Amino acid sequence: MAKFIGEYSVKIDDKGRMIFPSAFKGVFAPEEKISLVVKKDMFEECLEMYTYSQWEIESNEVKSKLNFFRKDHAEFWREYMRNRAVVEPDEKLGRITIPKKILESIGAEKEMIFVGSDHKIEIWAKEKYNSRQMGSDEFVALAQSILG
Repeated sequence: MAKFIGEYSVKIDDKGRMIFPSAFKGVFAPEEKISLVVKKDMFEECLEMYTYSQWEIESNEVKSKLNFFRKDHAEFWREYMRNRAVVEPDEKLGRITIPKKILESIGAEKEMIFVGSDHKIEIWAKEKYNSRQMGSDEFVALAQSILG
């Protein structure tokens, strides 16, 4: 399973393309085709990006909790699957194109931050990412409340 660590700033070009960070590309075997699923985060104004295999694990876990003979479950699944895209870095430069509609959902403009979060990558508009950083006292308090 791929593990992503680090923060990388990238610029969006006029065609909506951005360079997939080379540190993240380095997680994959050189001959491996990189296929990623990108979606809007449910709780934050950022995107989540998973390897296709990790996406299958996550979506199958959600799907296993549903009964598609129930209307509310079917409606949930439809919304859950809305605004997803499969992206693959081009072989030459490692550029990816995330659909404009998905980028607009997080207020993306010219600069994005790719954040390695272990099994996934978060993608933030730079200004929003910087504004969400906790102070150290706040982080310590949160850590103590969650971890004891």
